[in-house]
This record gives sequence, C-alpha cells and structure tokens, in this order.
Amino acid sequence: QGLTGADFWTRLAKTLKLPADSVKAAVRDTALLARLDLPNPTLEGYLFPDTYAFPVGTTARQAVREMVFAFERRWNPDWDSSLVDLKINRNDLVTMASIVEREARVPEERPVIAAVYYNRLRKGMRLQADPTVQYALGHHVGRVLYKDLAVESPYNTYLHNGLPPGPVASPGLASLAAAARRGRRRVSTRP
Repeated sequence: QGLTGADFWTRLAKTLKLPADSVKAAVRDTALLARLDLPNPTLEGYLFPDTYAFPVGTTARQAVREMVFAFERRWNPDWDSSLVDLKINRNDLVTMASIVEREARVPEERPVIAAVYYNRLRKGMRLQADPTVQYALGHHVGRVLYKDLAVESPYNTYLHNGLPPGPVASPGLASLAAAARRGRRRVSTRP
C-alpha cells in the first residue's frame, strides 16, 4: 500500500545511504512544488510508487525528481476531464486516491471506496476515513481506536469536513484511476 511521507523518507534514505535530512529537503523542493502547482509543503502523493534502479551516487534530489517525473508520465490526460466533472483540482484527486490507496485491501475495492467517499463529500458529510486519522497520528496503527478519532489535525476527517489538505500517501495507478473514474458517468450502448 502507498507509503506515507515518513515511511518513504526513511526507506529512500536507507536505500540510497543518505542522511534523512537530505531526503526531507528534497521532498520540499520548491521548484518541483511550483512545477506541479501544489499548495502542499511537500511532494507527498506525487512520488510515484514503483521499483526504481538508481545508480550509486544518486542524490536525494535526483531520486525525488525521477519519482515526480514518473508521476507526470503516468498521469492520464483523460483524468483532467474528471477534474472538471468532479469540480475538484488535481491535488484533490491525488488526495482522494491516496485515501483509497491506504483503505483498499483488495484491488476490486478501490472504485467502491472512491464512490463512497465522493458520495459523502457530495452530501456534505465528513469522510470519516481511517487512513487520514493514521496520518494525523503520525504512525500506522493496526486499528483506529475511538480515542484516536479525537486527534486534532486538519487531516482528521472525523473532525473536519471535506478532503484533508493534501495526500496521506503515494497512490498507485489503480487508486488514481479509481479516484478519477468516479467523476465520469458510464454510458452503456448495449440494448
């Protein structure tokens, strides 16, 4: 499942044998944030989850750039139409996809999860998404407890309406597609 920023930064630093601070600085690259037109303080959600073969000596900045470019290469232009249909921006779609990524246990659940959360948004309900609470807590818990639901954070969708301010993980292609498809009405031409 999609890694949260903290998990990602730790793994990348360990794999590239770099100080964690250099990775944390790279995911705050202002040029990349501007390129993607992100309101977020980090590139979380836009570091495409994949298997990468980085040569020895790769810097954190080079690795992060490659992951952002991978995200851009995999962004389906048809999803831009979904943004219009859903009346959201790309950051919102990536945020929804990140929640779907963390919530889904099996691939078939992704479109259903996206539909449930979009329906809650449409009705003005709180999302009440456990992955957002886990993100707000700053660590993964096997089970979100009632006491966890009270953590004060703009990411806690049990306390705050709407989507959280940004992604809670790096969503894969299937979760991005599920979040984007929810905005497209399916029309059948079958008799």
